Parts: sequence; C-alpha cells; structure tokens
Amino acid sequence: MRMDTRLPVVTRRPKPSDADTEARLADLARRYRGASGPGLQVLNLVGGQAENLLERLPDTIKDRLEGATAAALTSAYGAAAWSRGRVPDQAPWLNTAVATALGAAGGFGGLPGAMAEIPVTVTVLFRAIQAQAADHGFDPAEDAIRREATLVFAAAGPLSRDDGSNTAFLAARATITGATLQALIARVAPRLSLALGQKLAAQTVPVLGAVAGAATNYAYTSYYQEIAAVRFGLLRLADDRGEPVEALLPRLERMLSAPG
Repeated sequence: MRMDTRLPVVTRRPKPSDADTEARLADLARRYRGASGPGLQVLNLVGGQAENLLERLPDTIKDRLEGATAAALTSAYGAAAWSRGRVPDQAPWLNTAVATALGAAGGFGGLPGAMAEIPVTVTVLFRAIQAQAADHGFDPAEDAIRREATLVFAAAGPLSRDDGSNTAFLAARATITGATLQALIARVAPRLSLALGQKLAAQTVPVLGAVAGAATNYAYTSYYQEIAAVRFGLLRLADDRGEPVEALLPRLERMLSAPG
C-alpha cells in the first residue's frame, strides 16, 4: 500500500508562475545564507573555533548531553504548542528577545544553569518553528508537521561554518520514510546535541558569563527561526506548485552555490 506523503495544509494558494517561483527561491537562498551570521559573531566574541568548543565541556556533561537533548525534543514540542494556545504567536524578534533573556540567566548561573536551561530553550525554539509553520499555511498540531519541525534541528547549527551546500536536511522527509517520531528524534538528537554542546561551552566562557549566554541564545533562536522559514517556505512552494520538494531543491542549491 502506497503511503500518502502529502502534507496537510491550512490554506491553498494560486499556483505561482515560474518568475514568482524563482523570486521565492532566491529569497529562501538569501535567508539560508544569512542564518549563521549571528553565530559567527558569537564565535568572534568567545574566541576559538566551533569544533573546539566541545573540548571545554567536562566529560560528565558531554555524556549526559545527547540524552538531555532527546528528552527535550520529546517534551518541548507539546509545551510549545500549549503556550501557543494561551499566548498568540509573536513577531520573530520577540521570540529572539525571550530566548536571549533566558540565555543571559543560564550563562549567569554557569554550567549547571546553562544545562538546566536546555529544555526551556528547546521549547522556545520549537515555538518559533511552529510559528513559521503556521505562517506558511501549515498546522503545527498535525503529526506530519511536528516531524517537519523536528527535522529543522537536523541543520548544521549556527556555530558551524556552512558553505551553503549542507542542504540534505531540506530533502529529508519523515513523511516519506514513514519514521516514527521517536525514531526521528533518535536521528536528530545527536546532531542537535552537538550544537547545544557548543552553545553550553560558549555560554560558560570565563568572565563573559551572562553576555555570552544572551549572545548564544540570540544566535540560536535567529538561526533556527530562519532555517524553519526556509524549510516551510520550500514545502509551501512545492505544495503550491504541486511538485515534490526534490524537484525544487536543485534550483535552490544552484542559487546557494552562486557567488554573492
């Protein structure tokens, strides 16, 4: 029996012309390229390279990180949805501001505070991602959209240098593979735990404390918000055109690899 891989949508829009399609892809490429900008500023702030940040963490923290990340991915989506049911979606800058304040508090509390802050930060990130899904006409309450939102965290992370070619996560489709949510979380958690480990290390840089915590959360919220906009924007465009994402991805990748 063939699985229906179409995503549920809230609204239907007219099929875009080729010119409009190119314009929308160009905007997605621009947002993708700019997503890591704040992360690079964090690296300049804390010094060193992203690859070396994890070495600053104690082994006991590194051993717990993947499990804590998987637990956060399991519980945070529902918490984010619960908050959206009580407080309407806000402008992206406000999501970033809330996460920035949380990062400052976590950084001020040192490594224990930063570690305890992870579930809260993942909840804020999921809320920002859910808002992007809704903004593009998808229903975050749908299981398929939860999978798509979780796959946003399969991106490289804001502190990883990306030449624009790391777009495999855009092609990954949980609805096609038929993966259960827990299997998807098990796949995404190692990638996100590396990114969160870099965040923890940056937050606990001596002297900087709360400043580094605020800066890292600003960078992470900005990054995943933009990546979610790219992911759901591409899904929306594919749905509007009645084409699979895989048909549009090569065109987006060509734009990403173009100079400038």
